[in-house]
This record gives sequence, structure tokens and C-alpha cells, in this order.
Amino acid sequence: MSSRRSRITEDEINELISKLQSLLPESRRRSAGRASASKLLKETCNYIKSLHQEVDDLSDRLSGLMATMDTNSVEAEIVRSLLRS
Repeated sequence: MSSRRSRITEDEINELISKLQSLLPESRRRSAGRASASKLLKETCNYIKSLHQEVDDLSDRLSGLMATMDTNSVEAEIVRSLLRS
């Protein structure tokens, strides 16, 4: 039984790169421009890292906010309902 890898064509790679570039915010797309796949992948990785950092920061802020709130307050219930969404 021989194992055969499916090969991805250059056109498929170009299409995937184009799709990836369209997912980046405009400011990051401009910096990537019509750059190489390598530069686009680096920019995408940097963007994902920045999103992770933003999520961590927002989580810390939310934890701090929840710690100062009366757990039975209307505001706390609003925050809990937003988190369930």
C-alpha cells in the first residue's frame, strides 16, 4: 500500500494567500501590500499575537471590574448576560 501526498498547486496557494490577506485589518493589509507569502504569514502571526494580547488585557480588565462589583447588582447581571452571549 503506497502512501501518496496530495499536492497543492501554486494557484491554490495564491488563492489561500489572498483569502488570508483579506482577513487582516486594512492597516495591516497595507503594510503587507502585495508582499511575499512569507511577509504576509509573518504579519498574520503578529496580528494573531496582538489579538491574543488584547483578549488577555480585556479579560484582566473584566476580572477587575467584576471584583469591584456587587455580585447581586443590576450591572453585574448585565455583565454576566453579555458573557453568556
